[in-house]
Amino acid sequence: MKNKPNMKPGIKAHPNLLTLVGDTPLIKLNRIVEGFPGNFFAKWEAYNPGHSNKDRIALHIIEEAEHKGLLKENTTIIETTSGNTGFSLAMVSMIKGYNCILAVSSKSSEDKINMLRSMGATVYVCPANVKADDPRSYYQVAKRIHNETKDSIYINQYFNELNTEAHYNSTGPEIWEQTNGEITHLVACSGTGGTISGCARYLKEQNPNIRIIGVDAYGSVLKKYHETHELDTKEIYPYRIEGLGKNLIPTATDFDVIDEFIKVTDEESAHTARETTRKEGIFVGYTSGAAVQAIKQLNEVGEFTKDSNVVAIFPDHGSRYMSKIYNDQWMKDQGFFDTDNAQQPNKVEYI
Repeated sequence: MKNKPNMKPGIKAHPNLLTLVGDTPLIKLNRIVEGFPGNFFAKWEAYNPGHSNKDRIALHIIEEAEHKGLLKENTTIIETTSGNTGFSLAMVSMIKGYNCILAVSSKSSEDKINMLRSMGATVYVCPANVKADDPRSYYQVAKRIHNETKDSIYINQYFNELNTEAHYNSTGPEIWEQTNGEITHLVACSGTGGTISGCARYLKEQNPNIRIIGVDAYGSVLKKYHETHELDTKEIYPYRIEGLGKNLIPTATDFDVIDEFIKVTDEESAHTARETTRKEGIFVGYTSGAAVQAIKQLNEVGEFTKDSNVVAIFPDHGSRYMSKIYNDQWMKDQGFFDTDNAQQPNKVEYI
């Protein structure tokens, strides 16, 4: 590691933020699942210093690259991201002294883009609604920049086995220990697939009967690919949830350890995120809302019993969606307010 910090003996302080990655808390859900049989818990990944589960893969992949001698003093870290991975990579790069360039989907919130810039990263915003092989897509832009940038490495989280390994080594064991091995279901959104795959591999090794349920978006290809092993491009259309679903098949996703995929809508996930925040006091992001929405839908079809112990991954913090799901005007613009889901009555009064 470059710029390894010195610590005076006897002072109880972390040498830097990176020692805070992982060991996130498990929090019981109450009001949002009231009346549901079983016990429901959130693995609250916003507790990481970069406020998302992507801290785990950013640190693991970069430290593995250091171990292999792939990083030098002026190395540039390059990645494709919907926002959270980029922030984590920018944070780790800044602390370790590397440069960082990120190709970001235009679907990413303005909050996330500004956060990436504030962390010292160079950001290229690429159109979201183009094919993966389009030269303007964030996949192709990141590859091009990597080819043009001397002394650079491309993280390539969608096709990097270390993405999955990071969660196999940390998140999965944490969940097993925190539930005392009594977990019956894991519900996790799937984008790159690293989180759900790494957790699932570890948990299935401990108990193969644990149900692993992936959450997919309408407009994404993952659920149908899991069921048919065929990529159906007719499934692809624009959707709003960030960090969930894909228009390609990431090799970081181990479909064999996932029992089922369930699809959720943009609108229901947005409202459920807001509802979870109001009822649980946990300021959740868009994908956390999607995970809870999946639990609601699974409860409707009788998935759970009184003996169920269900863990949902809450990947990030709601502060990254202030210009989106927590912005009433954005919700209006999407057509998300109607008679069933009215605008919040809370208002601001200036005295």
